Amino acid sequence: MSTSKTLLGVLLSALLPASAALAAGNDTLIYCSEASPESFNPQIASSGPSFVASSQVLYNRLINFDPVKNTPVPSLATQWEISPDGKTYTFTLREGVKFTSNKFFKPTRDFNADDVIFSVMRQKDLNHPYHKVSGGQYEYFHDVGLDSLIKEVKKIDDRHVQFVLNEPNAAFLADWGMDFASILSAEYADAMLKKGTPENVDNWPIGTGPYALQQYKVDSLIRYVANPNYWDGEVPTKHLIFSITPNVQTRLAKLQTNECQIIPAPAPVQFPVIKNNKDLTLHSVDALNVGYLAFNTEKKPFDQLLVRQALNYAVDKKAIVNAVFMGSGTVAKSPLPPKMLGYDANLKDYDYDPEKAKALLKQAGLEKGFTTDIWSMPVQRPYNPNSRRIAEMIQSDWAKVGVKANIVSYEWGEYLSGMRKGEHSTALFGWMSDNGDPDNFADVLLSCDSVKSGSNVARWCDKGYDDLVKKALLISDPAKRAALYTQAQEIFYQQAPWVTLANGKTFYATRSNVTGYSVSLMGSDFSKAKLN
Repeated sequence: MSTSKTLLGVLLSALLPASAALAAGNDTLIYCSEASPESFNPQIASSGPSFVASSQVLYNRLINFDPVKNTPVPSLATQWEISPDGKTYTFTLREGVKFTSNKFFKPTRDFNADDVIFSVMRQKDLNHPYHKVSGGQYEYFHDVGLDSLIKEVKKIDDRHVQFVLNEPNAAFLADWGMDFASILSAEYADAMLKKGTPENVDNWPIGTGPYALQQYKVDSLIRYVANPNYWDGEVPTKHLIFSITPNVQTRLAKLQTNECQIIPAPAPVQFPVIKNNKDLTLHSVDALNVGYLAFNTEKKPFDQLLVRQALNYAVDKKAIVNAVFMGSGTVAKSPLPPKMLGYDANLKDYDYDPEKAKALLKQAGLEKGFTTDIWSMPVQRPYNPNSRRIAEMIQSDWAKVGVKANIVSYEWGEYLSGMRKGEHSTALFGWMSDNGDPDNFADVLLSCDSVKSGSNVARWCDKGYDDLVKKALLISDPAKRAALYTQAQEIFYQQAPWVTLANGKTFYATRSNVTGYSVSLMGSDFSKAKLN
């Protein structure tokens, strides 16, 4: 546990007396969260549980996504115009949107263009007074390349803000629906800076979302209260509680006893239990994601193409999906999920062929095999519901071709940090779409620039691949973009920086009397959730 997280929990829990046991009435909804948030500012967070606890409860973004079509729709921006050259975006901002209040600050004005500019420039400008507050790590902003893409952002008037880009970018609009693009209050930031407590902006947030933060007890619970002035309509449930419950078995037990009414990511082995309980409902959502094992191509012997190809042939992916996903996933062969623009349904895959794997290892001079590590994720995700089991099955498969793999794991924050630094040899990881655009996978996970930022876990840099995905980002025509991604996927297949494993559905479970709660590309929406 980090010192900053501990201090944050002490600070927030001290502001309100902790009440006794959690109890759910019709005005209280309890969600069993997977983990404590890294931060309540989604600009500096990087994990799903952090985004659910911050951006998806406390904030809004300029755009939202249609839950069916996954296309941009208005949110804090009601409309936008794009210049003919694709380099200037002008957003019209929603009127009458109010920020929440807290013990430290009460807003005196509604949301306007100043808040958008503050939220952008804090992340972009190295000399901004808030840039280094709370550590100053804006991973997503940098991963999607906005630091170099945005030439300037300027206020036209209170209701209009304009972005000027250095080059056209087909994914730019979708980026403003991502969690890191949440809009913070510039007025609050100015006030806290003058008081000498700028960290309050991150630790005790003020947003425009459906709820306001009320209390946080680290590794225990988070309390929220409904925003009485929410611009998108009345929030039907006054109190929202996150009961922080990392263990998947404990989450289900709490759901069964009504200590929680919603749980994320139940394990596939729990599905029959949920389905057979009349008081519970299992929900599934088609998701855009991919789970994979990445080779660290900067480390021997994974710098050798023959080794990467051999170990692809050595993994029985169908057996893994059948055993671990139990109907909740399908075998993946591409870095792009099916149903995404540019996905190549005709792309070849590596068959399970241990003899071919042995022959390639012999050709690489490793006939006697070698020893390596498999990093196993400590958390469950739709693209990897049981990382330890997947690691064990890969370990067994590789042993059959002479490769001894030791399975290691770390606390989730340490795991992410270690991968970004390239400390792993091989690592299980995955990605869920943030904005529905193929660039969010093809570039963020595999480009040369993403080696530097750390999101390219394979640390693989191929100029031919890189040129194709960069070119695709400059083109707005969907068919032309798709053709470039098809070529890029062929290079990916040939170069084998990953063992692609699975595309999984997103599952969650609720008490049967919960209505209005939904999960989509944007994550969790509590704004209409209620108990009947």
